[in-house]
Amino acid sequence: MAAGRGRADPMMAGGVRHARAARLYGRRDIRVETAEVAEPGEGEVLLKMAAGGICGSDLHYYQDGGFGPVRVQEPIIPGHEASGHVAARGAGISGLAVGELVAVNPSKPCGTCRFCREGLAIHCLNMHFMGSAMRLPHAQGMFRDWLIVPAGQCFPAGRLVSPGEAACAEPLAVSLHAVGQAGDLTGKQVLVTGAGPIGALVAAAARHSGAETIVVTDLADPALARAEAMGATRVVNIRRDRAGLAEYETDKGQFDVVFECSAAEPALRGAIAAVRPRGLIVQVGVTGDITLPLNALVGKELRWIGSQRFDDEFARAVALIAERRIDVRPIISHAFPVDQAVQAFEQAGDRSSACKVQLTFMV
Repeated sequence: MAAGRGRADPMMAGGVRHARAARLYGRRDIRVETAEVAEPGEGEVLLKMAAGGICGSDLHYYQDGGFGPVRVQEPIIPGHEASGHVAARGAGISGLAVGELVAVNPSKPCGTCRFCREGLAIHCLNMHFMGSAMRLPHAQGMFRDWLIVPAGQCFPAGRLVSPGEAACAEPLAVSLHAVGQAGDLTGKQVLVTGAGPIGALVAAAARHSGAETIVVTDLADPALARAEAMGATRVVNIRRDRAGLAEYETDKGQFDVVFECSAAEPALRGAIAAVRPRGLIVQVGVTGDITLPLNALVGKELRWIGSQRFDDEFARAVALIAERRIDVRPIISHAFPVDQAVQAFEQAGDRSSACKVQLTFMV
């Protein structure tokens, strides 16, 4: 039976569950395939998946076969931001009810390496991150009808929000971690460069953390409109208004903190010009090698730090979404059934209209 729905599951055949999965074989080669589904073991749950968001890394796998040195070397099911309903529980499971909507944390640190022992699980040397091609064999992801996962990676999302909202917990966790890198934002002047899903969620997280002014820049008006809906106090289209940040560059810069979410060299140069002396730049976007104005970095005594993924922020992200203390609905732009995975990935690549594109599964 479908979790919590009380009707026959159309993917059952001869008493055996079958799952559709969107499997990527290489550049622009994604196929929807069907395979049998096992039963959950001890400490595991079987989820009937509901929604899964296409992330930038998923899109790079599809469009380019990878990003940087990370390449798709074998078939992989993408997807690391998703939600589903608990369909069955293995032995020893408590605290998760059948039919309950949960967000799935894709991170599974080993718990034993030097960084895990130091309390830095985010830098685990043996991290298992669902939907990642960083290791061989690749870690299979969540773009499928059914998923067996350790119960500890499932976080109840409550009854108020939709599966699509719950599936945004992972990118919100990334954004919360980035904002946490900046410390107390109460009353601060903040710049966010890049208004994609992460940039928009960073704006929301900064607003939630007490920032007074949140200026967001991008090249596309639809993205900037979503950033305003997520909490930006001002938006600037840098393509149309190249001098839009000039007023913030006076007196050696005005912003206390910059969250650089675009990974574009011009944006980082603009951030260095607009941040105040001894200000902080949190680098969230990733790219290849770029050149930097080191004289300005040194002369203004700036701090420039990186921010990668998340750790315990995932639980907080689920709670914030579940109670709509951060409303993620403005970033969800499109939804496609998993059978239309190719169309979904093509849509996700059209930044003129797409923000967070999601796959949906039968419930």
